[in-house]
Amino acid sequence: MGLPDSSQDLSTEMEVDAFRRLFPLRFFERHLSESLRPDGRPLGTARDTIVNLGLVSSADGSALAKIGSTTMLAAIRMEVMSPSTDSPDEGCIAVEFHMPPICSPTVRPGRPADEAPVISKRLSDIFSSCDMIDLKELCLVSGKAAWMGYLDIYCLDADGALFDAALLSAVAAFSNLQIPVVALNDNGRIVAINGEQEENASIKEKEAVNKEKRKLTLKNIPFALTCILHKKYILADPTAEEESIMDTLVTVVLDSSDQIVSFNKSGGNALAGSSAIKSCVELARKRGKELKQILGEMDID
Repeated sequence: MGLPDSSQDLSTEMEVDAFRRLFPLRFFERHLSESLRPDGRPLGTARDTIVNLGLVSSADGSALAKIGSTTMLAAIRMEVMSPSTDSPDEGCIAVEFHMPPICSPTVRPGRPADEAPVISKRLSDIFSSCDMIDLKELCLVSGKAAWMGYLDIYCLDADGALFDAALLSAVAAFSNLQIPVVALNDNGRIVAINGEQEENASIKEKEAVNKEKRKLTLKNIPFALTCILHKKYILADPTAEEESIMDTLVTVVLDSSDQIVSFNKSGGNALAGSSAIKSCVELARKRGKELKQILGEMDID
């Protein structure tokens, strides 16, 4: 009985890989015609998703989110600021999205990635439009002191659907956030209190602004799903390779009650007709349920 011809198998693998590199679109379209993608996923199925909380000990809240290989690390740092005269009873959230060279070979050292400021702006707009955070909860002393939350999101692996993963990591980080304990000192200034100072008798109870660490109340939590439109096909949660080959992207953002917060189309010449839009929204609703379940297992409301 003869042994399997391993050299023939290897030759076949090399031919498939060469075809994929030389004719990437034809390679993918052969799979799409069978309603399947090269990684084995059905067209409307997202990649496996993992969320871990509290990985950055120096942050007031942090989370790592992985969608397939796409990996985001979000960290929140809280600082006391003077509120604006227009909103004396509100704090503020600043969002910064970072793409270091480690995340992708297309990102070069010393040159900021073009996507970074765009994603930062889109995240800020989403948080404002869906009212996930009541900025009044960040007020310490009306007109005098409020919290400024600095949300930094670092892309560790950029393998497609960056906005979806960035938003998920941000939501998880806010769920993990604990507002620090602060009090008024003798000079009437807001100061942070560590564990030892909390028991110090010199800090009078009437001077305490918040007596213990607390969490924010999150409402209307947003979830995102990016899809690719290619001919008659709709691919949910694309990889970086899929995005580079079929460049018409549609991102749907829904809140906790399945209301549309944002609909964004970028790149490509494909038209987003009413049927395609409806299909993308339905896929986003399905994805939202999956993410709610993942976050719900971590006691994120």
